[in-house]
Amino acid sequence: MLLGLALFWVGAVLCLNGIWLLGRIGDREIAVIDVFVGFLTLIVSLYLAFGPGATGASIRAAALTLLFTFTYFWVAWNRWNGADGRGLGWFCLFVAITTVPVFLQTFSGALTIWDVWFGFAWLSWGVLWFLFFLILALGKTALTRATGVICAVQGVYTGWIPGYLLLSGHMPGGPPLT
Repeated sequence: MLLGLALFWVGAVLCLNGIWLLGRIGDREIAVIDVFVGFLTLIVSLYLAFGPGATGASIRAAALTLLFTFTYFWVAWNRWNGADGRGLGWFCLFVAITTVPVFLQTFSGALTIWDVWFGFAWLSWGVLWFLFFLILALGKTALTRATGVICAVQGVYTGWIPGYLLLSGHMPGGPPLT
């Protein structure tokens, strides 16, 4: 259930950050959802890493979830302090590179439709983080509109829909609902 909770809200924040990149939400206002989802994924990560029954797999899941957490907090921080985002851009490159082995490992070990989707989601997120690197660290601002559209669309298919399906118990081949 924690995965469904996290994915549902990751979907929301990606959709809204995409809309923000398209100029439809103000800089100071977008920080609200980034902080909320940052704290939510932080709490989920702490529970996975340090809660009862923590395992190597749950600690790995926590470490990967914290990539999202830190990104959302940094976006919010930059909106409050007016930073140009170059540091965040370089962090996004680190994350984009990290998603490559995660995608490969997830996809190569896929046994169910859920596993295939999850591998594809990691590939999608890696592309998005790489686009943020290009925009923020390298100043390729011509990519901003396309990145906004991709971000919003990814929010739907990598977060909102699968998160809702997991929460409602309708994810075929998904992880157990415990």
